[in-house]
Amino acid sequence: MRIVDMVESQIIASVQNEEDLQRSLTSNANIVFLLTGNLMTIADYIKQLKEAGKYVFIHLDFIDGISNSKNALSYVAEFWKPTGIITTKSHIVKMSNEVGLMTIQRIFLLDRSAIQKGIEMVKSCRPDAVEIMPGIMPKIIDELSSELNYPIIAGGLITQISEVHDALQAGALAVSSGDPEMWNFDL
Repeated sequence: MRIVDMVESQIIASVQNEEDLQRSLTSNANIVFLLTGNLMTIADYIKQLKEAGKYVFIHLDFIDGISNSKNALSYVAEFWKPTGIITTKSHIVKMSNEVGLMTIQRIFLLDRSAIQKGIEMVKSCRPDAVEIMPGIMPKIIDELSSELNYPIIAGGLITQISEVHDALQAGALAVSSGDPEMWNFDL
């Protein structure tokens, strides 16, 4: 399955703590980015989300106690069974692809050089989607949508529904948000 086929709500719940995890279970968001947890809690978090009918992508850079080895990724794929992973590290994207996990490459758009480096990184590691941060730059979303043949997810600093609409109109597939109030927007 492709990520574009998973998107029902164009708002993705970006869960940063256990309280927000509970709120995401009943939200309109059908995709959850899990940015919290550790080796002891993450399997239960994933299970709860999957039982609530959510697709779950764990952000490996934020999961306490997990290493960046291929064995760790194989364990994640076989025992935790998330839909996929999110990372800023291209070598993790490549290894995750090898063990059968869907991948989202997160890139930070700090300046023109960072944009160019991000484009090169995405083309070399071939993720299933790209999350760009901050997501409040429709002009850059449009540029990346044209340059990359990957779904774009806009995230970071988006606080208003008009900014969500701007990102979607510029070519973003969806918008990730850590604000539980946004998770129930009807998009």
